[in-house]
Amino acid sequence: MQKYNQSDVKIIKKQPLREGFLNVFKLTLQHRLFDGDWSAVFEREVMDRGHAVVVLPYDPKRDALVVLEQFRVGALDTDQSPWLLEFVAGMFDSDDESPEQVAHRELAEESGLTTESLHYALTYLSTPGGCTEQISIYIALVDSSKALRHAGLETENEDIRVHVLPFSDVVQLLEQGKINNAASVIGLQWLQLHKRQFEDV
Repeated sequence: MQKYNQSDVKIIKKQPLREGFLNVFKLTLQHRLFDGDWSAVFEREVMDRGHAVVVLPYDPKRDALVVLEQFRVGALDTDQSPWLLEFVAGMFDSDDESPEQVAHRELAEESGLTTESLHYALTYLSTPGGCTEQISIYIALVDSSKALRHAGLETENEDIRVHVLPFSDVVQLLEQGKINNAASVIGLQWLQLHKRQFEDV
């Protein structure tokens, strides 16, 4: 069904506009049209913030999820609290770090937990209209009784409150709109669809 790929795009110019935690570039480009011709040359701005991993810590024995509560600056301009309910997440530290390594590192830093049972769920583009970020989601089977109550790295200005909640309560939070960041919504809905495969582990 997908006829075209990267070879059907011509990057004529890539101009850096901002460098920092968020890098922004202006691209001058053209791409193949569905009729086989080429588009006019046009410009797009794109943000590059690197890629991330999200981990849903699930305790099958207690049918519970470990949910984090922390401040997020991107929610300041909304009509809700900028302290969001979400799952373990983190960015890649280097190009040679694997998603699994990121998952284990962030799980320990943000919840105090470890796992010997890490399962890949999916990878998605968070907002491809203007950002390069890809997010990979994993399910980690954990003993939730060992979760910290407060976690995060001071060096990264993290102040995380850790909750252990019944799975049904977390689904209710989703239905009430209290879990409303994309990675957590997508990960939780994936787990709802595939939860049975983890119940007898």
